[in-house]
Amino acid sequence: MNRQWLLDHHPEGPATADCWRLAEAPVPEPRPGQILVRLRWLSMDPYMRGRIAKGPNYAAGVRPGEVMQGGGVGEVVASNHPDWRAGDLVEAMGMGWQDYALLSPDAPGSARANRVPEGVPEQATLSWLGMPGLTAWIGLTEIARPMPGETVVISAASGAVGQVAGQIAAAMGARPVAIAGSDEKLAHCRDLGFVAGVNHRSPTLAKELRAACPEGVHVFFDNTGGVIHDTVLAQLATHARVIVCGRIAVVDRPADQDIGLRASSRLIVTRARVQGLIVFDWWHRREEAMAHLARLWREGRLNYREDVVEGLENAPEAFLRMMAGQNFGKQLVRL
Repeated sequence: MNRQWLLDHHPEGPATADCWRLAEAPVPEPRPGQILVRLRWLSMDPYMRGRIAKGPNYAAGVRPGEVMQGGGVGEVVASNHPDWRAGDLVEAMGMGWQDYALLSPDAPGSARANRVPEGVPEQATLSWLGMPGLTAWIGLTEIARPMPGETVVISAASGAVGQVAGQIAAAMGARPVAIAGSDEKLAHCRDLGFVAGVNHRSPTLAKELRAACPEGVHVFFDNTGGVIHDTVLAQLATHARVIVCGRIAVVDRPADQDIGLRASSRLIVTRARVQGLIVFDWWHRREEAMAHLARLWREGRLNYREDVVEGLENAPEAFLRMMAGQNFGKQLVRL
């Protein structure tokens, strides 16, 4: 039997464990052009919160009674596809919270099945060599393009995207500054090459950020939104670039409550540029990004921390831990 976490109902406000229910179904048989994958890793990512919201989102929604969707890595156990055979390792965005996933690699609109490269940890394709790593790489190399010596502030800096973004910024000669939720997380960021760090829970956040960025913020890689967003925008340097990538700090608020200080005057004075980032717009650059990230990893200039929860039965717990900021590094579930 195939254990599956189904969405029970859309949450009103923060998601809770009872939003999902565990069910069983027969393990499916692959039809022509399909592969059957036994999951080994599940990826927990903030964008998945939008998938269980009632309203429309850039990622396809999950309706009550459907399998909760998300990325994963697994092993092909049966194949009716000429390019795949049993034993191959595959990564895909559409695996779902379940023991077995049926993929149709060539079907229009289906989740793309990607081979796990040799010579790297298999779960890396869910973190620094996957969607979070590509997000960091695109944000910095294509949108922000920091110059040597410029200050790059990264919120949620110890998280899945933030860790990679800081190290890419350092590799580009910039000054990465971390914003994270604990002194332990900030210490980890310094080990990764961040030149300074600020605890976003500090009552003197603005003052500490100003001390860490005496020439202002040239690049802001925003993974959180909320008060952090407002605080950093007040300290932008002239011609700053702001990448709005995530909003986990306010993701549970309705749209009419997701408001803060108006930054328009500061944006005029600094002539700053603000751009939203959805990595799926850049998926055609995936192979190029992976090559650059893999090179940094082989050279010892890209390190990474993971937060692993054991067992499919604990998938909701892992998701809720991530949403509450209790994870330390990329949140994964090992099946």
